[in-house]
Amino acid sequence: MTIIGERLAAGVLAMAGKRSPWGGDKPEAEAANEPGSAPPGDDGDSRGDSGGDTTPDKAPAGKGDAPPPSPGPRNPWLPGGESPPPRRSASIEDIFRGRGDGQRRRGFGGGGFRLPQRPDGKSWFPLIVAGIVGVWLLATTVHQIGSNEEGIVTTFGKYSHTITSGVSLTLPWPIQDVSVTDVTSIRRDTIPEDEGEKLMLTSDKNLVDLSYLVRWNIKNLKLYKYQLEDPAETVKEVAEAAMRSAVAEVPLTAVMGGAGRAIIEQNVRQRMQAILDAYHAGVLVQGVDLKKADPPSKVVASFQKVTVAQQEAQRDLSQAEAWAQQVVARAEGDAAAFEKVYAQYKLAPDVTRQRMYYETMERVLANNDKVVLQNPGGVTSYLPLPEIRRKSQSGDGAASPASGAP
Repeated sequence: MTIIGERLAAGVLAMAGKRSPWGGDKPEAEAANEPGSAPPGDDGDSRGDSGGDTTPDKAPAGKGDAPPPSPGPRNPWLPGGESPPPRRSASIEDIFRGRGDGQRRRGFGGGGFRLPQRPDGKSWFPLIVAGIVGVWLLATTVHQIGSNEEGIVTTFGKYSHTITSGVSLTLPWPIQDVSVTDVTSIRRDTIPEDEGEKLMLTSDKNLVDLSYLVRWNIKNLKLYKYQLEDPAETVKEVAEAAMRSAVAEVPLTAVMGGAGRAIIEQNVRQRMQAILDAYHAGVLVQGVDLKKADPPSKVVASFQKVTVAQQEAQRDLSQAEAWAQQVVARAEGDAAAFEKVYAQYKLAPDVTRQRMYYETMERVLANNDKVVLQNPGGVTSYLPLPEIRRKSQSGDGAASPASGAP
């Protein structure tokens, strides 16, 4: 915008018959007023009033001589078209010197913002400070501990004592500090955390993918805080070590079965507790639960085939055992019946022998279609009743009459 204004001013001066202030020559009126310039009509010589020759202090400029070039464009709004003085950048001291005075004037004592006064004319500032100090003392010296929590009190960062549930008093911060932790709630860690594959080796050299849950809580807060660097991570590592050791002592069937899994869980809990007590971790293991016991993902299909074959073999074995039990029971029944018959045989051998013969022949010839008879004189020919009965059942028509005996 400054350049546009200067150009407009140059146009106005040109229209008035004057030269532009951006040119190399100055107007005659301005040149006459400058010191050291000759008046109009002078031939270039400077003479005194007495008419004698005088030697000027410096040689006057001739009419044809041009004035020295200006360092830049002149501002036409300044008197005589003089150039503005060179600008000087403000230093950081000038900036802060100018702001400091204003801020001091606007401060608490400089006529700016002031706290309201009490009715007796005194300031509220001491009371406000006293209130802040009182709240700070109350918040840092009185501690309410829950029923499931305990607190560690440190004096200048060093352990002092442990406070339990209830209201406790300590020195104000930063002399003493209290760190409250939940110690009775059960914490649960699932291994592996991302439900990934966790392969372990059994005693029969088989791999099994296990996923299990560890339940624990804090038994001694002081040991839990200061004995181990990362007690929660230590619990996970101890659980994995104990689980691998327990699984390596049992076969795959025990890991996959129900009774074997209960034994593994109990064994892992006992091993974990023994290791953590040796570390002085201050942790109590509540229990270990096996969530998954599957074969590795790469051999799932083959493992399923083996499982199906084992199930079929178990089924066939069960059927064979059931049939054997039936045969044995029937044989025992027959033996008992024979014992009863034998007791009657000893009482009447001939009668019992004849009866046994008839019963045996009845049982043998019950399903026989052919009957062989002797042909004594006067005996009626044999009528094939079983054959007639079979034909009537098959629907072949009426049976043909029997032929006479040869």
